[in-house]
Amino acid sequence: MREILGRRRKLSLKREGRTAYLNAALMYAEHWQWRVVPGVGYDKPAGRRAAEERPCACPRANCPVPGAHPLDPGLLAATREPRMVRWWWTRRPDAPIVLATGDRVSAASLPATAGADALTALENFGFRLGPVAATPTRYHFFVAPYSLDELGELLDSQDWVPTSLRYHGDGGYVPLPPCGTGAAPVRWVRPPVAGKDEGAPWLPPIDTLVDALVRAGRTAPDGDRLRF
Repeated sequence: MREILGRRRKLSLKREGRTAYLNAALMYAEHWQWRVVPGVGYDKPAGRRAAEERPCACPRANCPVPGAHPLDPGLLAATREPRMVRWWWTRRPDAPIVLATGDRVSAASLPATAGADALTALENFGFRLGPVAATPTRYHFFVAPYSLDELGELLDSQDWVPTSLRYHGDGGYVPLPPCGTGAAPVRWVRPPVAGKDEGAPWLPPIDTLVDALVRAGRTAPDGDRLRF
């Protein structure tokens, strides 16, 4: 009897985890009006090592964003339509949630160590921040949408801008929590606070964060490989 109950408990926890993805995707799309799309997901583990690494299910070798990028459907299919979101995550309940940036929300990101330093500095200076999410390799600071012209003017005022600082605006994407225990789990390090009637959280303009992100990014290795 203990074995049966134990198995039932495991199945129950698995269902709860799957429901969490759908509930989160619906909250982002329906209540916050953020456009989302399922990530490609992970290959099924073949052993202990594979279970820990969870390689990406896409055909690309050494994928820099394992599991947490769109494939089929692609990024252009991202939507805030609840019926489409429910259809996707009912059929793929373990799919990572990918946000299409540039519409209602954008982001800027740094390598994890530099991102943590930037977050501490901004909080110490009393800046009002929006949500901040972290993967094992990067911190994502969610901000109000910005144009390329606006971003260009802000960066032009800097003496030097590290290439480790990434900008996720129109046509970009970032993974959203929750994400399972795969190669790139995503978590909130500064949880979003929903607006009135579960509306979207407040987002700061990017110009209030650029100086701190650039300063912190100078401590991070440069590089042209995009990793989440």
